[in-house]
Amino acid sequence: MAKFTFKGGIHPFDGKKLSKDLPIETINPGKLLYYPLAQHIGAPAKAIVAKGDAVLAGGLIAEAGGFVSANIYSSVSGTVKGIERHRVVSGDMVDCIVIENDEKYTEAEPINNKKLEDMTRQEIIDTVAKAGIIGMGGAGFPTHVKLSPKEPEKIDSVIINCAECEPYLTSDYRKMLEEPEKLVDGLKIILSLFEGATGYLAIEDNKPDCIKLLKEKAASEDRIKVVPLMTKYPQGSERHLIYAVTKRKLNSKMLPADAGCIVNNVDTVIAIHNAVRNGRPLYERIVTVSGDAVTKPCNYKVRTGMLYSEIIEYNGGFKQEPAKIISGGPMMGMALFDLDVPVTKSSSAILGFTKDEVSGSSETNCINCGRCVDACPSGLWPAKLEECATNGDEECFLQYNGMECVECGSCSFACPAKKQLCQAIKSMRKVQLAKARAKK
Repeated sequence: MAKFTFKGGIHPFDGKKLSKDLPIETINPGKLLYYPLAQHIGAPAKAIVAKGDAVLAGGLIAEAGGFVSANIYSSVSGTVKGIERHRVVSGDMVDCIVIENDEKYTEAEPINNKKLEDMTRQEIIDTVAKAGIIGMGGAGFPTHVKLSPKEPEKIDSVIINCAECEPYLTSDYRKMLEEPEKLVDGLKIILSLFEGATGYLAIEDNKPDCIKLLKEKAASEDRIKVVPLMTKYPQGSERHLIYAVTKRKLNSKMLPADAGCIVNNVDTVIAIHNAVRNGRPLYERIVTVSGDAVTKPCNYKVRTGMLYSEIIEYNGGFKQEPAKIISGGPMMGMALFDLDVPVTKSSSAILGFTKDEVSGSSETNCINCGRCVDACPSGLWPAKLEECATNGDEECFLQYNGMECVECGSCSFACPAKKQLCQAIKSMRKVQLAKARAKK
């Protein structure tokens, strides 16, 4: 079997066996739910409800604040308690719509009643926008924007990121096994927008059951191909996934559309199916709960706005006090100090670990071994970039192409000196990006 990949990358312990064979289980939230107005890339949404308003599950509570923004829907029926500042995964306090759950889960009318066959291209894109769909793999980019490139006729590849290369995460894996028809149909809907494109279901080869199943489900689809990828982190990085499938290279100043590609995550594509076929907006997602401190590894279908603390409580709490809790994957996720943060559209996992590998490691001097160079999927010199960043040498950082870093953390993982290369590079990139925005 041919395997598509890229140069560089690493092979961390994947931890997927803890939860991969556990079917998706639906759980409901507690009494209060919190909906951040900024849970996507772009302008925050604008609240259209006020204290005392009655809402339904699937009812619009905040409208997109611009073209690059996304609608937000209530995931429960109940009453708006107000708009309050509440902590989110990043640790920031942000404006959130607070809704008291009446526990009836009465649903609003569908957002779309038309059949796909009767919809125009623009109506399909408008339905995706109306549904509030964003990239659910972590980035949170509004999906209708991706589906609206300036030159749609130049899109020849629609790639579905089925890699799920982050260790421990199994939410996409379960979706592929349990809802393969919806995934294939969602891809067909996207392909209907780009007549000259081929669809690719790109799956790492550590998921042979998914590869076999999706090949069966797409067997009659001439425009859809299942592409087996070499299992390697960060195989799911947009830039490197495009290279693995098409051999086209992107840099930090390019969008996938510049290479004739559209890339979407598994859960995002299924959300497109739900919106276009069933008129269902996005207010649920799958969250993996895993790690050696977790009582019962699981994959839960949860409603947005639900608190992480409620999920862990439902799960039976931690079997041992965790040394580290992470939202998302261990490579690119965020460490948490507070579990009273809400699930958003881009929440993929809650991981609890009995050991903190990072804080428990002692950093030593660089030994010039070059392992960070071998690991970097972008072909950079991470040790040099870390030196530039630590010394505040912006000119040096730019000279060595620091802005091409995708912040995957492969260099830090590979470093025998345990230097926090990625963290230093990430900090300098933030400085440079802020300066670039200030000049506009």
